Amino acid sequence: MNNPLQTLSARYGARYRWLLLISVMVGVMASIMSSTIVNVAIPGMSHHFSLGQARAQWVSSGFMVAMTVSMLTTPWLLARYGYRRTYVGTMVMLLVGGMTGGLANAFPLVLIARVAEGLAAGVVQPIPAIIILRAFEPHEQGRASGLFGMGVVLAPAIGPSIGGVLVDLFGWRSIFFMVVPFCLVSIWLAYKFVPTTAPGGVVAAPSDGLDWRGLTLGTVGTLCLLNGLVQLRGDAPLGAALLLAGALAAFAAFLAWQKRFAAAGGTPLMNLALFQHRQFAMGSLVAFIYGTALFGSTYLLPVYMQVGLQLSASLVGTILLPAGIVLALTIAGVGRLADRQPTWALVSIGLALLAASFALMTVLHLGSGVWLLALFATVGRIGLGFILPSLNLGAMRPLEKALIPQGASAINFLRMLGGAAGVSLCAVVLEWRLAAHGDSFANADSSPERLAAFDEVFGLLAALCALAICAAWQLREKTPRNPDALPAR
Repeated sequence: MNNPLQTLSARYGARYRWLLLISVMVGVMASIMSSTIVNVAIPGMSHHFSLGQARAQWVSSGFMVAMTVSMLTTPWLLARYGYRRTYVGTMVMLLVGGMTGGLANAFPLVLIARVAEGLAAGVVQPIPAIIILRAFEPHEQGRASGLFGMGVVLAPAIGPSIGGVLVDLFGWRSIFFMVVPFCLVSIWLAYKFVPTTAPGGVVAAPSDGLDWRGLTLGTVGTLCLLNGLVQLRGDAPLGAALLLAGALAAFAAFLAWQKRFAAAGGTPLMNLALFQHRQFAMGSLVAFIYGTALFGSTYLLPVYMQVGLQLSASLVGTILLPAGIVLALTIAGVGRLADRQPTWALVSIGLALLAASFALMTVLHLGSGVWLLALFATVGRIGLGFILPSLNLGAMRPLEKALIPQGASAINFLRMLGGAAGVSLCAVVLEWRLAAHGDSFANADSSPERLAAFDEVFGLLAALCALAICAAWQLREKTPRNPDALPAR
């Protein structure tokens, strides 16, 4: 019997790997769009189901927790079911979640649909990185990362804009149906271009059972962390402390169990042997800090513009649009650079630009020109454009081929965990500094004190990015790359 991967490669020739990447990119775009676009529907959904702010927030939080934890299952699913069955399964789950959420007449059903969408999104997101590192030659990996990065950026950039139009025309339910055409196209592409094999071209076969104990501990740790950070914003410091302590205990137990499970011959969700590679360990640290700063700033910037600088929501969208376009163009250009230039240098440049963008925000005041705000935001987006195509390549190129699926899963998990924590961290620190300056969101008008509080949070994000630069320098290759780490055609 012919190898399915070799059969597809022979049928489509040298362009096959690009067709494969585009096929899975459509599904990843759908999953990312489903994570960001729902925010547009929350006000209408809250009114329809008579929800309070806390319950409505679980539509986003439930998705985030499910997506973060399910990323750890991707290597096992690929080994057990192969690329095509795993990918199509996630797209069917995303499709069913969208249809169910759009048709639901009870909020618990909407929440279940969002969790299902989150599970699908988490499983599918590490797959393109695995394909890039296994199917593409080293001199093509940067270009492939740039192409994929453009798709990843465009999805959240255009999603909310289209979502706003849909909500105005058809109501909040239309948001859930938006992923349906993407899912149908991705399933059609999967049956044409995605192989049935597991990573490495081997036949997918039954393997060790899924590490349910590790998955449970990871889920508990993530839930406790996110809820503990949210509780810090309320009036229950003891509850927040207990939840954060529970998160620390759950993650410690998770790591201990992963080591024990691997020693017993099992396949752990997170292979701790990955972190024996200095570049991967440092890349994971960069990914966690980068996720914290990126997601935190995604929350902070719109709030700063509307509450701090008193700009209208429509003007905020107009200011951020050029930065989004520049980001997409930067990713395409840097992707090509990553094939020729050291990735550690590109990541460091990106982090420096991101830190500079946050630091520059502190010089703005109520009388500053809008063009300055747009310029500083664009500097940060250029920084992101340097980081996105380069970080995964720099962290995972030294890995043996057999460890690449585990590496992609682990680094995505840590980035999302940092991102989930980053939103709450920025919100907590902002409320703390507002109180310290004698201000609060209850006041309608802005003031120098309020801007000072925002400046201190921007300073925190700049410091985090500067810290990440120290780790990014450790992505440098000190020895020749392991030949076994090179991808096979």
